[in-house]
Amino acid sequence: MIDLDTLQQRFDEVEPRLRAFLDEPGRFQRIRNASPPQGPLAGFAFAVKDIINVDGLPTRCGSALPPNLFAGPQATCVTRLLGAGAVMLGKTVTTEFAYYETGPTTNPHNENHTPGGSSSGSAAAVAAGLCDFALGSQTQGSVIRPAAFCGCVGFKPTFDRIPIDGVLPFSPSVDTLGLFTRDTMTARHVATTLLTDWRDIMMAQSLPRLAVPRGPYLDHVKPAAMQSFESTLAQLRDAGFRILDVEAMPDFGAMADRHRDLIAAEVAQVHQDWYPQYGHLYRPKSKAIVEQGKTISPQRIDECRDSLTALRDHLESLMQEHRIDGWLSPAAPGTAPYSLDSTGDPVMNIPWTHAHMPAITLPTDRIGGLPLGLQIASRHHTDEMLLAWSRTLEATLSRRPPASDQSGET
Repeated sequence: MIDLDTLQQRFDEVEPRLRAFLDEPGRFQRIRNASPPQGPLAGFAFAVKDIINVDGLPTRCGSALPPNLFAGPQATCVTRLLGAGAVMLGKTVTTEFAYYETGPTTNPHNENHTPGGSSSGSAAAVAAGLCDFALGSQTQGSVIRPAAFCGCVGFKPTFDRIPIDGVLPFSPSVDTLGLFTRDTMTARHVATTLLTDWRDIMMAQSLPRLAVPRGPYLDHVKPAAMQSFESTLAQLRDAGFRILDVEAMPDFGAMADRHRDLIAAEVAQVHQDWYPQYGHLYRPKSKAIVEQGKTISPQRIDECRDSLTALRDHLESLMQEHRIDGWLSPAAPGTAPYSLDSTGDPVMNIPWTHAHMPAITLPTDRIGGLPLGLQIASRHHTDEMLLAWSRTLEATLSRRPPASDQSGET
C-alpha cells in the first residue's frame, strides 16, 4: 500500500522545484480521509493532466479562461482507475489547451530544460517519483515526447482504446489518452483497467521482427541522437532482434503538414464559442493556431482526414510485405531543449498519431545528462502485443552499458 507519510515528504521536497502539480490545499488530507482503496490498482498513486475532468477539482486547461467553461462529468478514464483502487494524487500542469504555451514545470533531470509538452506535469511527476503513473494525452506527440525528455515510459494506445469523454478536445480526429509510468510492467498493469476490450494474450516465444522507417522522416533527428539510436539498434541486434531497414513515408513532409492543418482546423471548431468572447485571454501561440484553423477550407479538412487511413494503410501494407511486427524510431529529434519557453518538436511522433497506431517509448541513452527514448509503434489495435514486446525490449535495454553521457549537438 502507499506510504502516505513518505510520499508527502518526497512531494514536499521535490514539488516546489519541479512544479508538476496544480496547487490543491489539503491534498494529502483529502487522500487520508478517503476510504481505503481496494482493487487491482490498490497501492498505486496516479496523477491527471489538467484537461481531464475529476469530480471535486476544477479543470483549468492551463488557461486564464473561466474554469466553469470546461466543467462536466468526471472522465470515464478517471472513474475506471478510481474504481480499480488507484489513489488520485492530483491534477498536473498542462500547456495552455494542450498546445505549445508552456507551464511552470521543469525537467527533473535539469530544471533549465523543458519537460516537454503538452503533458509536461504528468511526465515530470512520474519521472521524479511523485506518483506511480499519470494520465496524459497526445494530439501530436504529447505523451511520447515528454516521456522521452523526462526519462520514463510513455504509452499512447490505439486512437479509440481509452474513452475520451470528460477530456477537453483539441483535435477529435486524433486526440488519444495515454500513460506515463516508471516501467513497462506498470504500463501493462494499468492498461488492463484503462483500455476498452482488453485482451490477455500469451507471450510469443519468438522475438518480434522490427523495422526502421528509413527516408525523410529520420532526417529530422539530430546527429548525436541519431548516433545513439544506431547504437541502440546494434544492441538490439546483438540480443537477437531482427531489425530491417525499410523505405517508408516518402511524402513525410506533406503528411506532417496535413496533420498540422487538421488539428488547427479542429481546434478552431472546438473553440468557436469561447474564442469570440475570451480571445483576449488566449496566449499568442494558442491564439495563432485558432486563427490559422479558421482559414482552412472544408475541402482541405476532408483531405487531411482521408490521410489518416491512407497513412495507416501505407505503413501496415509495408508491415505485411516485410513481415514486420513493429517500427523503431527515435522518440524525439534529440534531448529536451534548453529553456522552459519551448516544449520541443513533436515531429517524430506525428506519423503514429496520424495513423491511429499504438506507440510506446522506453528510456535508452543520455546525452549531457538528459535522457533519450526509443519509440516503438505497432499495428492498429495491437496494444496488448506492443506492451508484451516492450517488456522484452526494456529488459534488453536495461543491460546497456553505462550511458555515454556524451556532450554535443542533440
